[in-house]
Amino acid sequence: LQPDPEVMADPAQYYDQLIEIDLSALEPHINGPFTPDAAYTISEFGEVVRKNNYPRKMEVGLIGSCTNSSYEDLTRAVSIVKYAREQGVPVKAQFLINPGSEQIRYTAERDGILEEFDKAGATIIANACGPCIGQWKRDDVADNRTNSIVTSFNRNFAKRNDGNPNTHAFVTSPELVAALTIAGDLCFNPLTDTLLNDKGDAVKLPEPKGFEMPPLGYEVKDAGYLAPSPEAGVEVTIDPQSNRLQKLQPFPAWDGKDYTNLPLLIRVQGKCTTDHISMAGPWLRYRGHLDNISDNMLIGAVNSFNEQTNAVLDPETLEYMPVPALARKFKSKGVGSIVIAEENYGEGSSREHAAMEPRHLNVKVILVKSFARIHETNLKKQGMLALTFVNKEDYNKVQERDKISVIGLNEFAPGRNLIVELLHPDGTKDRFEVSHTYNEQQIEWFKAGSALNAMRK
Repeated sequence: LQPDPEVMADPAQYYDQLIEIDLSALEPHINGPFTPDAAYTISEFGEVVRKNNYPRKMEVGLIGSCTNSSYEDLTRAVSIVKYAREQGVPVKAQFLINPGSEQIRYTAERDGILEEFDKAGATIIANACGPCIGQWKRDDVADNRTNSIVTSFNRNFAKRNDGNPNTHAFVTSPELVAALTIAGDLCFNPLTDTLLNDKGDAVKLPEPKGFEMPPLGYEVKDAGYLAPSPEAGVEVTIDPQSNRLQKLQPFPAWDGKDYTNLPLLIRVQGKCTTDHISMAGPWLRYRGHLDNISDNMLIGAVNSFNEQTNAVLDPETLEYMPVPALARKFKSKGVGSIVIAEENYGEGSSREHAAMEPRHLNVKVILVKSFARIHETNLKKQGMLALTFVNKEDYNKVQERDKISVIGLNEFAPGRNLIVELLHPDGTKDRFEVSHTYNEQQIEWFKAGSALNAMRK
């Protein structure tokens, strides 16, 4: 696809706004640690590392997972690696590569790309989620020591990759990962700096080059596809004692009533990503067992009332307990609950468990200052009520022992606000409006109990 010639000749005639970008002035960026929101050009990054006392030594470089692991990504990164090897420049950090798919892996192996990485000392790991989602048995940080890694992944929240809260994870392009891994130094700028080879000569890494598509085309021998049985009535047998697999049961439909006197499960303070809501890593062994994996629900979220994680107030005993335990206690008594949070709630990986777990533990409402878009949709699909403060200051009105009601669900409609009523422990009340983004179809999901329930009708 390309613009018509007349549009290229006079774009102002066809567009309301023109944005000009000087590509020669752009620089590669690197983001982190602990959030992809902190972005720096590679020229300024070294000073950022020194100023903030980040661990300068780069210990592991990782290229792969589903993001930035295409054929083009690998060929551009390996062009730098090959040049460094040919010039006698050693790779200073551990190097891990996991191709984006079996097709990418097979094609890259056929074309000698993986062999070139191997010659540089890189380890080729499975083309799977891998370290990006914490499936990484990293043995050198058992003591939670402070260290730095650089990845081409798209998430770098604390503890995500290796379970260590002190691992400073930075995300960038595959090309920069390769260059920094060779240098083993976060302050290295491949645009200006040089490295010493085995003869003591200064070597400047070249501009990366690669192929958008394989010159010989893609190839794969085993795509991993197993065709489903043609028999629609085949029963899947699951060991009832299994702690890793469990049949999913349909979520209950809405009972047609307003939600009244819901206890507060947690009022979350600050950033709350899907990693805070449903941690990955070792927990992934339970991803096929909703009840077991729900024991990680919101254990990474900070309680605004005590600024602790996984410690929320039981309004009955006035003692603090783990978030999932309190949710289970409410559920055992047939009581729903509500979660209150701040901005961009649910950012990060589009993790279905982060929506299914609160639904399973009978959380009825997620009320926030703003949602990450994909997570908001996931909540809707599971029959949850995802609401947003009209006035963000109303977040501060919520008290730890409040009973919270959502009023107006019988008139639930697109564009129509609902009312939240707070009943405080002293008997006083606060009322305020909350908004939502449900369309007609999504409201039917809510009423049916989930999108799947609605489809089954």
